[in-house]
Amino acid sequence: MASASSWTLEIPSPVAAPRLFRAAVMDWHTLAPKVASDVVASAHPVEGEGGVGSVRQFNFTSAMPFGFLKEKLEFLDVDKCECKSALVEGGGIGVAIETATSHIKVEPAAGGGSVVKVDSTYKLLPGVEVKDEIAKAKESVTAIFKAAEAYLVANPDAYN
Repeated sequence: MASASSWTLEIPSPVAAPRLFRAAVMDWHTLAPKVASDVVASAHPVEGEGGVGSVRQFNFTSAMPFGFLKEKLEFLDVDKCECKSALVEGGGIGVAIETATSHIKVEPAAGGGSVVKVDSTYKLLPGVEVKDEIAKAKESVTAIFKAAEAYLVANPDAYN
């Protein structure tokens, strides 16, 4: 039985926490194909209205090692800019990964910006070894928030 492993990441941003959380987390399925079309070909809700229990699917371009992933929202506190989601299909599930969850919290920072805190936990299938996947995962997550940040800086009225 493989034990669970995890990694954490902090991403500083000049954008206020509520705006960044709404754009990069809550509405990412709408925004991603617009601002990260080189990676996200399309995305859509599969079930639910965006609350706990909702499932979203992201379809990727050849830039990613897998074609799609589905994630289920397990916890959400919009006021605290915090959520937890689990990978339910795609994204290496059943191939290399048994389970994977991400806990994201966007906290206010001095000067009106924010700090994105990501805590990802995963359990590999027996015999699978992680090489540079963690570095790639961190790069991907950073790219998501930086793409949303660039959009928000360029569009000051968006997601207010």
